[in-house]
This record gives sequence, structure tokens and C-alpha cells, in this order.
Amino acid sequence: MRAKVAKLLADKPADPFTIGEISKTLGHSHGAVQQAVNTLVQRGEADQLGSGRQFRANGKTVFAAAVVVISPPGTHSPRAQAATARTTPPAPKAPGQVGPIRRAGGQLYHPRELASLPDVEALARLRAADVPVLLYGPPGTGKTSLVEAAFPDLITVAGDGDTTVGDLIGDYTLDDSGGYVWKDGPLVTAMTEGRALLIDDATLISPKVLSAMYPAMDGRRQIQVKAHRGETVTAQPGFFVVAGHNPGVHGAVLTEALASRFSVQIQVGTDYDLAQALRVDARAVRVARHLAGQVELGELGWAPQLRELLAFKRTEAVLGATAAWANLIGIAPPEDRDVVAAAVSKIAGIKNIKPLTLGRQLPATTATAAQQPPGGTNSARRGQR
Repeated sequence: MRAKVAKLLADKPADPFTIGEISKTLGHSHGAVQQAVNTLVQRGEADQLGSGRQFRANGKTVFAAAVVVISPPGTHSPRAQAATARTTPPAPKAPGQVGPIRRAGGQLYHPRELASLPDVEALARLRAADVPVLLYGPPGTGKTSLVEAAFPDLITVAGDGDTTVGDLIGDYTLDDSGGYVWKDGPLVTAMTEGRALLIDDATLISPKVLSAMYPAMDGRRQIQVKAHRGETVTAQPGFFVVAGHNPGVHGAVLTEALASRFSVQIQVGTDYDLAQALRVDARAVRVARHLAGQVELGELGWAPQLRELLAFKRTEAVLGATAAWANLIGIAPPEDRDVVAAAVSKIAGIKNIKPLTLGRQLPATTATAAQQPPGGTNSARRGQR
């Protein structure tokens, strides 16, 4: 029951639920749901809001939904919890015990090992201890997917060179009556609601802009919003910052000031075994591994990551294998395409493949026939009448 309740909360992380709403949705008794919710709250795997009549997911809820833990009687009493915390260190779980986790958008995330824990649980523990995390690695390796799977209540900022302080903190916007109203930005929203905040591509944002969030990440856990009457915003429990950094992307600079704010920095690479388990063509995986080795040696600037390998699989299913190989070469940077094509030829045995390109114009009769609806043209149908 607890896992069912956790999944319901995790699937709609921004929505608060009452016991009655959960009971009606799941089709279980009010008492059983109440007991499950109480256990989740006591374990820190869900949050009790306001007057205590509503409940919402937090960073640990998704893990509670993925793993059913049967606890002995008395485990969740305050006295038992205090005794356990004093005498028993947390036992690491084997990464193999965690199955795929469904992200907010519906996609599945397959957890990986991190410090002898499932990565989603490791991030949940770091959040509970308020230890900010920086994830770094090539684009397409799953940094954002990991954070979305770990934190169902996530708010995401897509960083770039045009990101402003207002984009983070908030700004005045024009309302329907023609007046201006203040609208909180993602940083203020995450602070006031105690939610996780992902600054994706953080190192593309101007250091001056990023410095606006630093007071929220240190012992003060406050920021002053000068643009909104000098309001002081204090971070609520649960507020947590994760940043993503793509070292190879042009313009991405990890400054000392930014790096020092993240006590834990985790390298994220492609799990090629996972790509093969997801039934990506084994030859494409071998090509990607080979190219990744050349990147590590500094001989090449690009190699397919998990995102590109999954795109290969989808393209193959829709357009066929030849188009998938051509597209794999075409998405490589122009300066690396010859090397990628050579690897495809040598390792996969696919010869004379060039980037996916439009060919000659089709004969008009063929194109016209392909575009006709079933039953022929309108004029033909009118003639049949």
C-alpha cells in the first residue's frame, strides 16, 4: 500500500493530496491510506503540508514508490527512530535491487551505481544532508534524466548565455489589466516551496547572474530580492540545488566560485551496457565505445552518447538501418564525420555511408499518387457520383 501511495504522489509531484483523494483514486479504505501516508511522512518519504490535511511528494518519494520496504513493528516510533540513528549506520542497498523509475514526463530511468548505492538514493541522501551536487559530462549522458528521476518535485532552469537574474529570481510582468505584477522566478519558488532546483547547463550562465543564488546555498539560506521591495526570501526545508555542466560545450566555463558551491561533483558518462540492454544495435554500441575511447585519448572531439544511441534505435525502427547509420554520421560535428564514418565502416562493416541527405526529386506522378487520399482525387469522386 505504501508503494502505491508513494507512486501516486510521485507521479504528480507538484500536486497536494488529501487522504480522501488518495483513497478514492486508489480504491482503498480511508484507514489503510491514512496508515500508509503516516508511514511515508515518518520515514521522510512524503511531506505533510500546512494544517496537516494535505500531503505531497518530496525527493525521497520516488524511491519509496520503486522499492517496497517492510519494516518491523515499532520501527517508526520517535523513540525507535532515535535509537536506530544513534546505533546503526544506514546499510547500503545493492544497485541491482532498484528497477526502472518513471520520470514526470513518462519516460523510464534506469538507475546506476553511485557510491555503492542506486544513484537516485544517493542523490536523495545528499539532499537530506543539504549537500549541493554538480553533475558533469558530455551532453546526452543522462544527467537531467537522473535528477528528474531522483526528485519528482524538480524545477528546472535551462541555462544559456542570455539567462538573467530575473530569469532566476523573478520579475514584474504585464497582467491582463495592463498593470505590472511580480512573478516569482524558479529560484524563489524552489526556496519557498522547499523543492529541488536543477540549473541545467549552469556553466553557460554568466557568473554574475549565478552569484545571485549563492547566498541561498550557504549557511544563510536566504536571498534578498532587491527588485521586489528588498524582500528577504528564506529557503524552506527540502530546498536543494543541483547543477549540470557540459565541459566540452563551447562557452561552458566552470568558475572557481561556482565549483566551490558544490561539495559533491559527479562525473556522468554513457552506460553502454544499458544501451545494449535497451536493444540498441550491438554494432552501433561498439562503434560508440570505440569513438569514446578516441575522445578520452584526445584524438577526437565527439562520440555518440546514450541519447544518440537511442535516437539510432528509433530512426532504425522508422526509416530503416541504412538511414540510421547515415543519421549517426550526420549528427557528428563536421570536423569529426570522416572519423565516425571510418569507424562505422571498420567496426560495423557498413560501407559507403554518408550523412542523411535529400536525394533527387521524385517523378510527379509518384509524388501525386502518394499524396492522394484513399479513393482517388476529389474530381474522380465527383465523376463517380
